[in-house]
Amino acid sequence: MNGQRNVKMASSQDAWYLSLLGLAENFRTSSPPNFKLCIQCLQAVFNFKPPQRVEARTHLQLGNILLTHTKNIDLARNHLEKAWLLSQSINGFDDVKFEAASVLAELHEQQKNPNAAKPILRKAIEISQNSVYWHCRLIFQLSQIHASERDYELASSLLGVGVDYAHISQANYTRVLFLLSKCMLLLIDKKFQEVNQLLAQAGHLVDTWGGSQHQKEYLKVFFLVLQVCHYLLAGQVKSVKPWLKQLQQSIQIIMQPSWPSDEVLTATSPGDMFIWMPKEHLYVLVYLVTVMHSMQGGYMDKAQKYTDKAFTQIEKLKIVDNKPILSVFHLMLLEHIIMCRLVMGNKCLALQEISQACALCKSHPRLLLTHRPQIHTLLGLYAMSMNCMEAAEAQFLAALRTSSERELWNFANLNLAIVYLRAKREPEFTALLERIDPETITSNSHSIRAAAYYVQGLQSFFQARYNEAKRFLRETLKMANAEDLNRLTSCSLVLLGHIFLSLGNSRESMNMVTPAMQLASKIPDVHVQLWASAILKDLYRMCADHSRENEAYTMHCNFSQMLLKDHFQASNMREHDLINWIEGAVPVVSGNPPSTSSAIL
Repeated sequence: MNGQRNVKMASSQDAWYLSLLGLAENFRTSSPPNFKLCIQCLQAVFNFKPPQRVEARTHLQLGNILLTHTKNIDLARNHLEKAWLLSQSINGFDDVKFEAASVLAELHEQQKNPNAAKPILRKAIEISQNSVYWHCRLIFQLSQIHASERDYELASSLLGVGVDYAHISQANYTRVLFLLSKCMLLLIDKKFQEVNQLLAQAGHLVDTWGGSQHQKEYLKVFFLVLQVCHYLLAGQVKSVKPWLKQLQQSIQIIMQPSWPSDEVLTATSPGDMFIWMPKEHLYVLVYLVTVMHSMQGGYMDKAQKYTDKAFTQIEKLKIVDNKPILSVFHLMLLEHIIMCRLVMGNKCLALQEISQACALCKSHPRLLLTHRPQIHTLLGLYAMSMNCMEAAEAQFLAALRTSSERELWNFANLNLAIVYLRAKREPEFTALLERIDPETITSNSHSIRAAAYYVQGLQSFFQARYNEAKRFLRETLKMANAEDLNRLTSCSLVLLGHIFLSLGNSRESMNMVTPAMQLASKIPDVHVQLWASAILKDLYRMCADHSRENEAYTMHCNFSQMLLKDHFQASNMREHDLINWIEGAVPVVSGNPPSTSSAIL
């Protein structure tokens, strides 16, 4: 009799908790969902001492719902910890076990406690060898944490484990994803020699891909993005062109309406259910690398056009789902377009966009950690364009102090050297000389080395050592022409023109200044146009060609007035005070937009 009573009680308990689970699901999926009642039903399940599997799954459900639909993070974490603890001793049960570990680790990371996330993920990786999907996903997740802490070596090592595991598990698509992710980290870590070898291996695997054509095209876009970034980091604007063209063609294929969804793309096997980023984000990324290329090459109109397109796309995506990566793209686009505005003489617009970049960092504190040196550098460039040399120096020093990026140090030091030259501060320039010597500068960038020769030429020019200046500038020209670095070419040509004018060689001066003016007009670089028109005016006067002299004079006046008007308006904007920010929290200054034609661009 007692046995029958116990069976009845057990089946009655089963009925209760099963009914509660059914009710909870009903509340969760009703329209609109009633999460409060759903949570109450799930919490009531524990009163009936359900089996361990049910208990673990219910804790996971509660953790997820509390995390997504309430602000009760501590309770959510508590349920996730119980789900992870209970499920570890249950054989199989992979989905609950590893989802609990993954979500719990993600929560710890979001709460800025990665040291609590790492042991959970390590344990989960250790016991997930038989579950291809989860093993790969957890490796990606732990690698991401190490990468965000800038421990690129450990992150790369983990991705290397992923490459081998995916290969053994015949998850070929995920194997290439692991390989390309490792290439990306090596690029970030500036391990260029290792990158060359791995990119060649990845490129071969993509070219000889025998699986789904859609997967091949997706992997190809990832590969081409890395290849383009590799060339751009090396300052090779000309060499990258065929790769960039291929990337632009590939992204068009992926963005076609007939292209399958990300779910269909990765549905071939459980081990291949991953993407690097959604195609809509890839689309923005391709715009971004195109803007980077245009800015480095000196195609400012093109950079402006693609920046506008990228901003439109980002705004559309933010409405649907405002992912943090979109703010990163937004900030990087701003950083590049600000430099373009300054080249084009649009200081008011550049200043507004620097203020936007500051506001973006204010609302995403993590962005400020990674992009603060870039903002100081941009403020330094703006201050230089406004002839505020003390502020420019302070900003470049702040960039050097807050950055650990060698190429940013080189860029800031080269600009700092120009500040010292313009201010006739020879002792400070001499102290900097060793760090910007083109023969010894520690740089992987062709354009940085070419710029270092230009700065040496500029110094020799200021010291009236004209033959030495010509030697340095010809080296700059050779390097700039080899990689289509149009701005450096135009700057070198106009400076050579100035040198020949100083030497009284008007024919050679004209041979330099004429192409400098043509190139500067094409970029357009207003400052080089201003400089070149002043030299042309003098050259035509020496030739007694009064008609062309007047033309050059009018042109010079127009450029000068345009720059002076913009200068005056920028100096009266509230945002101009940003040049004084060198430490502490980022200030957000908002003023009325200037009523200039440049603001309507």
